[in-house]
Amino acid sequence: MKQVDVVGAVIVNENDEILCALRSQEMSLPGLWEFPGGKIEQGEEAKVALVREIKEELLCEIKVGELIADVVHEYPNIKVRLITYFAKITSGKPVATEHEKLEWISRTELATLKWAPADIPTVEQIQT
Repeated sequence: MKQVDVVGAVIVNENDEILCALRSQEMSLPGLWEFPGGKIEQGEEAKVALVREIKEELLCEIKVGELIADVVHEYPNIKVRLITYFAKITSGKPVATEHEKLEWISRTELATLKWAPADIPTVEQIQT
């Protein structure tokens, strides 16, 4: 089974809310929530990939913080390794260029969203 390595950003704002992204109908797993990010390119470090992906996907700059989770989830036809980090926006305002929408959600409300399976371990790690 093919494995894809991806990174996700748990972007926290000044109100301790977390940026959550709703997958669009054009994406796989449409209508599920995820942490923004994307594929790690061959030979690329995870943190470098995350900065690049957020710049491409959300049109803003981030500073990557500590590692939250490194999990492998097996979907029916692909294995996804998701590495998530805390992050803060250093410039710009997030824009949903690929996702249906972006929302700032408090940590206590994260569990109310319907998450992509690979993102669930991260959600469980960061809830207060």
